Amino acid sequence: MSIRVYNTMSRTKEEFRPREPGKVAMYVCGPTVYNHIHVGNARTFLSFDVIRRYLMWRGYEVTFVQNITDVDDKIITRANEEGRSAAEVAQEYTAAFRSAMDALGVLPPTSQPLATQTIPDMIAMVERLIERGHAYVVGGDVYFSVRSFPGYGALSGRDIDELEAGARVDVDERKEDPLDFALWKAAKPGEPHWPSPWGEGRPGWHLECSVMSERELGVPFDIHGGGSDLVFPHHENERAQSEAATGRQFVRYWMHGGMLQIDSEKMSKSLGNFLLLKDVLARYPAPVIRMLMLQTHYRSPLDFSDSRLDEAAAALERISNVVRNLEWTVQSGTTGHGASVEDRAALDAAVRQARERFVEAMDDDFNTAGAIAALFELGRVCNAYLAEHLAELGSDDRSVLRSAAQAIRELLGVLGIRLEAEQKEEEPTSEVVAMARDLAGYGGEDAEEALRALVAAREAARAERNWSAADAVRDALGVLGYVIEDTPSGPRVVFRGKE
Repeated sequence: MSIRVYNTMSRTKEEFRPREPGKVAMYVCGPTVYNHIHVGNARTFLSFDVIRRYLMWRGYEVTFVQNITDVDDKIITRANEEGRSAAEVAQEYTAAFRSAMDALGVLPPTSQPLATQTIPDMIAMVERLIERGHAYVVGGDVYFSVRSFPGYGALSGRDIDELEAGARVDVDERKEDPLDFALWKAAKPGEPHWPSPWGEGRPGWHLECSVMSERELGVPFDIHGGGSDLVFPHHENERAQSEAATGRQFVRYWMHGGMLQIDSEKMSKSLGNFLLLKDVLARYPAPVIRMLMLQTHYRSPLDFSDSRLDEAAAALERISNVVRNLEWTVQSGTTGHGASVEDRAALDAAVRQARERFVEAMDDDFNTAGAIAALFELGRVCNAYLAEHLAELGSDDRSVLRSAAQAIRELLGVLGIRLEAEQKEEEPTSEVVAMARDLAGYGGEDAEEALRALVAAREAARAERNWSAADAVRDALGVLGYVIEDTPSGPRVVFRGKE
């Protein structure tokens, strides 16, 4: 079965064939580090983290490059507002970005070049473009001549004759065409600058990614990713300058993620719904955020809200409970005669089918929503199996139950959703024995027996609707770090640790 990806350039799904068998060269535009990243940025980075993880799980060796734009108008503006240097602002928010990605569970890139560390290579590309007639000098500025590149507009699907100056392009009467964009900007007072053949200055934004991706990966590399808002003008300009400079194809597969909305509205500072990732992570754990974002296909718009985060938390708890129930049943030493051979075979088949559906969904342009649905269907089958065969489960059932739990853990892990580690049994202490004497009338000295006596006493109290007695057992165990969980397989005691 082959992987198919939607290529923005062709506007169709294509079979994924990397330039080198078994290896993938992948580049994703990184942040401009003038502030903490917002959840819209985070969605893009998370989406391509999952794509990378899946390719690795499928056996590819992935070289993943992501740049840091650490010199830019926005950085300079913030530095001036705060009375700091642009370098100080960039360093602060570069560290904040890396910390946020780590907290979200995003794998670190293979390489993460900084724009300020790549200036000589940028100057060299500008020189190539001038030599080939694709760029011209105006004072200390250098502009790319858009009309010198015949294929301009193909990536974004725009007609060059109908285009006007796009986002982040300063209209300058000195330009030969209003669509021409800056490759090199002459230095202004108080701005960071570097020496060049055209005078002191700094690189244009579009130039950075072309140079860093070519330097780290060569051309053509396999996947160039980013948000759909980057298709024009950023990626259109990247492609034009790179192919004009090299005379070769720049990227084999262009991939773009959909935009994120807040409560069905476009996220913007003017609407007061601008959410920083760090603030959301302070209220919800990373697995919940990942669950929410991955329940929608990466190319589709995503509605982000507290209510949807709460729904994702509940969904994550449901699938976590399935795994905990399976693992607890495997550990509990079931003593029944076991389910029938046919029923065990059916559950085993359900595990295989879930794996197949997971792969089928992810192979279809990384359809994480379909992949998650396959795991929840397996969870439903597992719950039904436990409920039906609870009283008869035996040693022959352990293998298939363990296989189901491992499959869910593994495949969620491919999506970067980490469940809590398998609960290891904690040896009960003498404190449990003393408690069992007081609350359960236990007369022995065995701590494990005492723990079981406490659970039995709580169940008896619940059956008699003596809620105060039942709660007394629960609360007393809680003081020692034990939690009683009520599951389809019956109550179980889990040691969570003392507060």
